[in-house]
Amino acid sequence: MVETDVLCLQSESVQHMKKEKILVIGASGQIGVELTLALRKMYGGSQVIASDLREENELLKGTGPYVSLDVMNKEMLHVQILRQNITQVYLLAAMLSATGEKNPPLAWHLNMQSLLNVLDIAKEEKLSKVYWPSSIAVFGPTSPKVDCPQHTIIEPTTVYGISKYAGEFWCNYFFQRYGVDVRSLRYPGLISYKSAPGGGTTDYAIDIFLGAKEKKQYACYLKEDTKLPMMYMPDAIRATIELMEAPAEKIKVRTSYNLSAMSFSPSDITSEIQKHIPGFKSTYSPDSRQSIAESWPQSIDDHEARAHWGWNHQFDLEKMTIDMLANLNAL
Repeated sequence: MVETDVLCLQSESVQHMKKEKILVIGASGQIGVELTLALRKMYGGSQVIASDLREENELLKGTGPYVSLDVMNKEMLHVQILRQNITQVYLLAAMLSATGEKNPPLAWHLNMQSLLNVLDIAKEEKLSKVYWPSSIAVFGPTSPKVDCPQHTIIEPTTVYGISKYAGEFWCNYFFQRYGVDVRSLRYPGLISYKSAPGGGTTDYAIDIFLGAKEKKQYACYLKEDTKLPMMYMPDAIRATIELMEAPAEKIKVRTSYNLSAMSFSPSDITSEIQKHIPGFKSTYSPDSRQSIAESWPQSIDDHEARAHWGWNHQFDLEKMTIDMLANLNAL
């Protein structure tokens, strides 16, 4: 290919990206903040509309447009999508596992109706793509504990897991019946220093770093040997964007892809932190979140994501710990 052909292709790619107008729902949440910033870096600040019921996150201010939006109000959502000429929606609003168990009917209603509202509008307005995250919470006590495969027994025991599994089939249904290009990842526990966790069972893996920095101690609500699948947020953001940027013919799973990077227990991460903060100690007082954690797999097999669209993680426990502590110390 001659140089002029390469330049033409690059120019066409840039023009295509400029045409896309993206709405991020739940932009002030744990995933939403970093995903919005990454999308704005790619597409330009004005092309990515951040929205949430909460106030705009400080990290988003000045980087692009922000609207107050209730995804449960379908008419309001539809008006915004038309008004802003939206072509893609990232739906991140949800009630997570631990919080959801405190109010199961509300968790079910929020998690299901928000998705159905977006899918209905995507079908009607022929949006180019929709992203909706699932979770390892879809798995239950009968799922394989080690290297849990993409296709296996799935019997979730939390309302969050039930809503995510039902949502996966709604995504598949809208793709198969109406051609809505909706894509999804089953996130493991996500770890970030930029924004606060949102009420998940794996949140200890964020809080433990804050405890190490501030007090050199941490009281963990899980048993020390409770191993769970985890991922550093930069990997999760990259996986999300790579999935959405992949050609449609490479997306062969239309429920939700397994996604993996590392697995560790509270004692594992404590030991890793102690390499950098020698006096750090963790204590363990398991609460209601322990039974949720025990219902999930200890590790995930994500070979289909790796084979279909080239997923590959960059952070293991050691690299993540170094980066987390460096960034927290810089705050």
